Amino acid sequence: MKTKLFYLSTILFLGILGCSDSSYDLEQKNKEIAAKAFEVVGNGNFEEIDNYISQDYKRYCQATPNLKIESLDAFKEFLKMDRQSIPDQKLDVKMLVAEGDLVAFWATYSGTQTGQMGPFPPSGKTAKLDFAGVHRIENGKIAETWVTWDNIAILTQLGHFPPPVPENTDGE
Repeated sequence: MKTKLFYLSTILFLGILGCSDSSYDLEQKNKEIAAKAFEVVGNGNFEEIDNYISQDYKRYCQATPNLKIESLDAFKEFLKMDRQSIPDQKLDVKMLVAEGDLVAFWATYSGTQTGQMGPFPPSGKTAKLDFAGVHRIENGKIAETWVTWDNIAILTQLGHFPPPVPENTDGE
């Protein structure tokens, strides 16, 4: 009886180890996919993005609730517009944490606004902003991203917030 219990315990223990190794390998692979995606996006390499972002990619962000990104092409257009506003932008990934098919990230975005950014004219000022989010990986590519950042922080650094006080136009 003790021998059978020992063998059963050993098999169960080794089975648990085997499962955690494959889970660890998947999570490491997913972190590598996320890191490489940040690299190609940061470099503006729009052709290589296809290797890391799925065709039916979706992006969700509370800071830009009216901006709907529901495809790789829409994401590329968003990136191109962003690059027109801040052409010298840099992405610096500080942390990646994986669990299953999810990869959480903490990163820094920086650059100088030399182009129009939505309603805001070029300021010529530099901003540096921390942001965070979660990617969901499916079939070796990022399928969804939930991202968050502080709009007020970046607008303040760029000189757009608080908004300028309108000049008095009634002669007072």
